[in-house]
Amino acid sequence: MPDDRELSDTRSSGRLLSDQVPGLAAVDELVVSRQSETLDSEDIMVSKPLGILFWLAVGWVTLVALMAVLANVLPLPNPDFQNYSAINASPGIHHLLGTDDLGRDLFSRLVFGARVSLIVGFVSVVVGLLVGGTLGLISGYKGGRLDAALNAGSFVLLAFPAIVAVIAILAFWGQTLFKITVVLSVAVIPLLYRVVRASSLSFANREFVIAARTLGAKSSRIVFREILPNVVPVAITFGLITVAGVIVIEGSLAFLGLSVPPPAPSWGNMISEGSSNGNLNTNPYIMLWPVLAMFLLLLSINLIGDRLRQRFDIREGLL
Repeated sequence: MPDDRELSDTRSSGRLLSDQVPGLAAVDELVVSRQSETLDSEDIMVSKPLGILFWLAVGWVTLVALMAVLANVLPLPNPDFQNYSAINASPGIHHLLGTDDLGRDLFSRLVFGARVSLIVGFVSVVVGLLVGGTLGLISGYKGGRLDAALNAGSFVLLAFPAIVAVIAILAFWGQTLFKITVVLSVAVIPLLYRVVRASSLSFANREFVIAARTLGAKSSRIVFREILPNVVPVAITFGLITVAGVIVIEGSLAFLGLSVPPPAPSWGNMISEGSSNGNLNTNPYIMLWPVLAMFLLLLSINLIGDRLRQRFDIREGLL
């Protein structure tokens, strides 16, 4: 923070400039106030840490991702192996989270099932950001007929219920992990397009963009070197929130029998199995563990996204 002497020098120089050129007093006052607001915002940014909840959420998401990636090398039993001598076993030393009604280890199925949720959630959003984000950048900067056409197309796609379209396509096309990921990727493209486009519009006429355009910079350089770095925080924040939504959709599809077919483990399949055939009364652990794991994962992702939104001062109303 500047000391009193520096502030007084600034005010003195402002008065001298205002005295020499009529009408500049308001300009000088505005500049000084904007500088003060910038300093204050920087102080707020420094004084507000991300918080313990943020790091706990990051730790949980990282732990789930690492266990899902390293599932094949971890000392886990085959998630599809049916041990009929340990049917509906309670949590213990040999089976940390117990077994299901076919004697399959619940902890192993939980770890391997995390792959489906993580792949569908993150890959769909990454593809959506690459396609929809790129179109949103170009549309927000260029404007004109291209922007009008893309904007109208996004309105049409968003007006149609996405979950209905996903169910219809998967019921007709088939249920594999690749097909589910492709369908959900297409479903999130218009949503992420609108978020990135709205953010690009807010930067398209900023001073640094106008200066780059005046100096003769190419449109591609302006888009990817000037606008893109300012749009990335918004894209990442809303992308994380979208990941949580996609994971919920995948779980809903699995509950309806439209996700990866059994016996392949997924959290949605485990929830569906736990709620059928009277398993909820005889062995509640079948449903409890995947519900708890999905709840903690979704909570963590939303906490990370919300904390980043506050960190970068992203307001949803402006989008």
